[in-house]
Amino acid sequence: MRAITDALVGRMAADPMIGFHFAKVDLARLRTLEFQHAAELLGGPVHYEGRPLRAAHAPHRIAGGHFGRRTTLLRQLLAEHAVPAPIAEAWLGATEALRPEIVSPRPDCD
Repeated sequence: MRAITDALVGRMAADPMIGFHFAKVDLARLRTLEFQHAAELLGGPVHYEGRPLRAAHAPHRIAGGHFGRRTTLLRQLLAEHAVPAPIAEAWLGATEALRPEIVSPRPDCD
């Protein structure tokens, strides 16, 4: 899981569509928080220590397309790491359930 979340942060930061959101982000800290959050979402014995997602993402005006791009990058990594389908589906489903906490309410940008 850590390899996937570490790679996800790297890909998001380098991505031409969403990378600008990470220009001033401490990527080492974000790698830790992504791991904690994913592990907790999937029922692991890890506690997410970051701020509430809505508060952490509100200043960034994240559009639905940005969220979708992150999901695409995650889906690619899950496939590359041969994550079993039930786990990949659970991870992607849990991620999608977070959309209202992360995406700014701008339906014109989905």
